[in-house]
Amino acid sequence: MSLVNLSGANDRQKDLLMLTKKENRMIPNMYQAMVNSPGLLDSYMHGYKKFRIESGFTSTEQEVVLLTISAENSCSYCMAAHSILADTVSKVPLEVTESIRNHTKISDDKLRGLSGFVSTMVNKRGLPDENEVQAFLNLGYTEGNILDVILAISVKTISNYTNHVFKTELDTVFKAREWSGYKVSRSIFNFFRSLV
Repeated sequence: MSLVNLSGANDRQKDLLMLTKKENRMIPNMYQAMVNSPGLLDSYMHGYKKFRIESGFTSTEQEVVLLTISAENSCSYCMAAHSILADTVSKVPLEVTESIRNHTKISDDKLRGLSGFVSTMVNKRGLPDENEVQAFLNLGYTEGNILDVILAISVKTISNYTNHVFKTELDTVFKAREWSGYKVSRSIFNFFRSLV
């Protein structure tokens, strides 16, 4: 499948792409891929907006959640896009963003715990044990925040998987924060291999 632009879009696709342009001041390549299935793009946009507006997380915590999911899923496109958003919109401390991008320890205890819980949820397919849930709650998060994490995982899975399948080309605006999950995964593999 190819990217759908405004000139080649049917009416339903065009409506979604125009809404995207209005909300983002651009139509990212990822959205042009998703709109091949209008229901997919519509669901993604709705879920993403609800997470941003209604989750109990601060804007920094939201980016930690979204970046962690994208890193765990090795989505280069979303890692670049959310790194730009973290830097320019959410004003996430650079150390936090870089720690997630490089799979290193976040210095802030609460954000480290949040990122760790999100990683657990992704890697255990939503089956954290009681101790992992309690550790998350002990940081001051709520059971509602667990559901917010589930919403974010759902939304990011849509975008991460779309980008994997389409091999979505990174938009120019995101290139300054290009990221390669393969390189990071390879360095982790090489580290463990060196221990043997």
